[in-house]
Amino acid sequence: MLMTQPMPAHQALRDRLKAEAGRLGFAAFGVAAADAAPEAGARLMAWIAEGCHGDMLWMAETAERRASPRGLWPDVRSVVMLGLPYTPSLDPLRNRDRPGLGVISVYALGQDYHDVVKRRLKALAGWLVAEASGTADVKVFVDTAPVLEKPLAEAAGLGWQGKHTNLVSREHGSWLFLGAIYTTLELSGEAAPQPSCGSCDACRTACPTDAFPAPYRLDARRCISYLTIENKGPIPHEFREAIGNRIYGCDDCLAACPWNKFARAANEIAFAPRAELVAPPLADLLDLDDAAFREVFAGSPIKRIGRDRLVRNALIAAGNSGDPALRPKVQALTADANEVVREAAEWAAARLDQLRSIASTQTLESVA
Repeated sequence: MLMTQPMPAHQALRDRLKAEAGRLGFAAFGVAAADAAPEAGARLMAWIAEGCHGDMLWMAETAERRASPRGLWPDVRSVVMLGLPYTPSLDPLRNRDRPGLGVISVYALGQDYHDVVKRRLKALAGWLVAEASGTADVKVFVDTAPVLEKPLAEAAGLGWQGKHTNLVSREHGSWLFLGAIYTTLELSGEAAPQPSCGSCDACRTACPTDAFPAPYRLDARRCISYLTIENKGPIPHEFREAIGNRIYGCDDCLAACPWNKFARAANEIAFAPRAELVAPPLADLLDLDDAAFREVFAGSPIKRIGRDRLVRNALIAAGNSGDPALRPKVQALTADANEVVREAAEWAAARLDQLRSIASTQTLESVA
């Protein structure tokens, strides 16, 4: 008589955990041992040593804790990685050639993903503790803690880090919000997938500011997402024209990935684009004061950069627009209370004047 071996308890728990994660809306699930990505820490240290983190000083300050899960929590034994898709139903690049509108990264068009993902992570972590009869400790993380989410997600089998350094999934392309549950439980993991970028270089060549000096390597100091979000000071002049009308983040490298053709539009209502953010006129953004900014971006991840940085970004876009109708609003902001906003307004005014002069010269030449 053929005897069936009983499933190990940790495997059975892992399978139930995966089912519960699916019930909570997580479309990607995987488990990695706490020491599953040892090379990630060394890459992080080298990246910081080269200064590629720019002004994100917290990256250097937390490097030791970020380098490995046990650096943050010595008791962790397994890392559960989850992915919540935010695959856009709209073309991420639809407004790129509409200079009077601001372009906002897809991930920021709906509710703040930190809140949405963390709420579900807490529910799943609570379920895990209950299933383990209180014998497990857990911690949950969404983006703001010193956690190397992408290398851990790769180690857990969710996908691989592409040449743009972001996670790429066969099922979800480049559009996954990641969350992590650290636990003291021993849970069975799975093999990391082989990177499947091949000779494709679409993500790197799509970058407007050449932020990828080599495949699988990002210089944040050149990245539009860094420049428009993390960077608190003036945007370096060398990147201003290339930024175009991007006012919060950039999706160019993600949108270029061929694996996105397999991704289905997300059905998560929380990430549905808010109407006022789908095609925001630069003229309206230039009028924002602090109170109006807080009202418009309540519940949005954009709120964390504050009014001054967003208006700074809108001014760069206004300068690049070549629209003389924006000139009065730009000029008014040269007297703004914020120094960075004033400087951006002065540049934008000069840029508009330059583009108007060029257009006039071209018109005269065509008539002649």
